[in-house]
Amino acid sequence: MSKLRFTISMSLDGYIAGPNQSLENPLGEGGEQLHDWAYNLKTFREMHGEPGGETGVSDDVLREGFDNLGAHIMGRGMFGGGPGTWDESWKGWWGENPPYHTPVFVLTHHARDPLVMQGGTTFFFLTDGIESALRQAKEAAGVKDVLIGGGAKTVQQYLAAGLVNEMELHVVPILLGGGERLFDNLGGSGPNLEPVRTLEGPGVAHLKYRLANRGSG
Repeated sequence: MSKLRFTISMSLDGYIAGPNQSLENPLGEGGEQLHDWAYNLKTFREMHGEPGGETGVSDDVLREGFDNLGAHIMGRGMFGGGPGTWDESWKGWWGENPPYHTPVFVLTHHARDPLVMQGGTTFFFLTDGIESALRQAKEAAGVKDVLIGGGAKTVQQYLAAGLVNEMELHVVPILLGGGERLFDNLGGSGPNLEPVRTLEGPGVAHLKYRLANRGSG
């Protein structure tokens, strides 16, 4: 059965982006450090059309996180281009061949026509909320999974609504002290977590959980 899941890097103090995010610095101050563990891995480099790279536990985890995907969901901030009415010359951060290779459903308050890119990626811009986006993403994915790409507010909305089935946190040993916290704005005590596994890689701990909530069936 198709699952809704996310895989995300997080600091020890719970941030997935640093303070003062901008078009020039989309991950905020210090935010690039959250992903240092991944940049030289074989899977990461393949996703971005680059040769070589390291293998091992972290590469296995990263590759598994992108297996069996049929669609992605992300927020307007992750797609980028700034707030408000679209500048339609903006086509994302990733060039003409983004690393998604599936339909990507972008949550936004401003309508825009679908954007067809190379490599099988098409961005659809949706203005009617998270449940509509999930329904359309699951229809596109079929029996495959749907991955929430981010950012924090998008993940929080799906967590608060009880729609996430599985999450993997890549916890890195840094303290950002500010920025976007993953587990804010959930209301109540949040979802019930069932640990699946804990793995250690160079400079990162990989923590995988199932979520017991109304989206788990």
